Amino acid sequence: MTSAYKKLHDTFARLSRFGHLSAIAGWDAAAMMPPEGGQARSEALAELSVLTHQILTAKQVGEWLEQAGGEQLNDLEQANLREMRRHYQQAALLPESLVQAKSLAGARCEQAWRIQRKSNDWEGFSENLKEVVKLSRQEAQLRAEAAGISRYDALLDLYEPGMTSQKLDVLFGDLKTWLPDLLQTVVEKQKTETRIAPQGPFDIEKQRQLGLKVMGKLGFNFDAGRLDVSAHPFCGGVPQDVRITTRYNENEFLSAMMGVIHETGHARYEQNLPKEWLGQPVSNARSMGVHESQSLLFEMQLGCSEPFLKSVYPLVIEQFGHREGLDESNFMKLNQRVQPGFIRVDADELSYPAHVILRYEIEKALMEGEIEVDDIPALWNRKMKEYLGIDTVGNYRDGCMQDIHWTDGGFGYFPTYTLGAMYAAQLFRTANKAIPTLQDDIVRGDLTALFQWLQQNIWQHGSRFTTDQLMKNATGETLNPAFFRAHLEGRYL
Repeated sequence: MTSAYKKLHDTFARLSRFGHLSAIAGWDAAAMMPPEGGQARSEALAELSVLTHQILTAKQVGEWLEQAGGEQLNDLEQANLREMRRHYQQAALLPESLVQAKSLAGARCEQAWRIQRKSNDWEGFSENLKEVVKLSRQEAQLRAEAAGISRYDALLDLYEPGMTSQKLDVLFGDLKTWLPDLLQTVVEKQKTETRIAPQGPFDIEKQRQLGLKVMGKLGFNFDAGRLDVSAHPFCGGVPQDVRITTRYNENEFLSAMMGVIHETGHARYEQNLPKEWLGQPVSNARSMGVHESQSLLFEMQLGCSEPFLKSVYPLVIEQFGHREGLDESNFMKLNQRVQPGFIRVDADELSYPAHVILRYEIEKALMEGEIEVDDIPALWNRKMKEYLGIDTVGNYRDGCMQDIHWTDGGFGYFPTYTLGAMYAAQLFRTANKAIPTLQDDIVRGDLTALFQWLQQNIWQHGSRFTTDQLMKNATGETLNPAFFRAHLEGRYL
């Protein structure tokens, strides 16, 4: 007889193949699809989400999960079974009709957002967002009732298993006690430093070539992925075919370059997940916080460091030549400039957590029913003024419409960015201790030892361990936000 675990293994392999198709269709919708393809693509993706939901929540899957718990399994199989059970339980809570409705509403909202953001059309966007919020609240309520937790915590757990808003309130509350003063101190300090903004235009094709060369330096496998353009940078696809995107601005090149570095961090994690387990839940990235730790380790810990900037500086000059503002010293200063601004994805690492905390507080209140969609612009402006000293009244494009995450109901995702920054600081500090020559290696452009350390401690494990256990194995302790503060003070003071 075929064991229950083997039947589950085969079922989840099938689900993974459908997930592959969904991921590539989603990437195409964001990067390649013509505008009139939107409705048909939305319907196709919704149909696919219903199909996978039916397969995953079939009665026999629940029976196999129960039977497999009594079978003789090794440690990795036990971890895989744990993740299978988690996926099944998450899916089984939702009726098929809600899965389909949420997929359609999310696709409609996201596709319209691309045009509405450009035209600063909050009224049009908010009508679509209200439907997404309504369905997300229904989902959150079902999950909350089953787990005996709050609606927001039920959604947060989808992205960061084991994390709660109570824990986040402690972490973010601590940040808010020291980060504003540090931000103000560094802004004042940098006023005395001369920075010259390089003058464009910066040819888009040359920016693309720079991005590709930096990706190569960072070890991206071009036989298993590619770089494209989208309205909002992202990393998608599957480990065997990772799709990353950026966006370009002819007036400056740093945001595209750093965006590519960020997404390459995501991509390297995906490309190095345990290949022998691909298609099984245990091979998936541990959590979105761990995923963001890899992108932010690449972008902030590594990418904004002087050793790395020295190593990529020749590539910049190769593409854009020697021009005012592109001497090496100024190039360093530009990439470590602290300047609160409107846009989260372009924010420096000191002001970035304020963007995340703002979104966390709004989406938490939205999911708990404490505010409605129509309250978002005023609340957004009040918090932007309080946290960053910036007024966004009437500027929806660069305010509450700038992100893509809420369009498809991604409530609970935003906190993982700052969690990722904290994980990244802790991991990078540990890597530096383990590799005494690391800083010199980075200047030479030799990142081999760093990548080997990440492969050994993070990448190869997928979802084998809980996040706490993964961090403890890698660094000797669970998440400790003191490393993040030490990193920021060490770099900017």
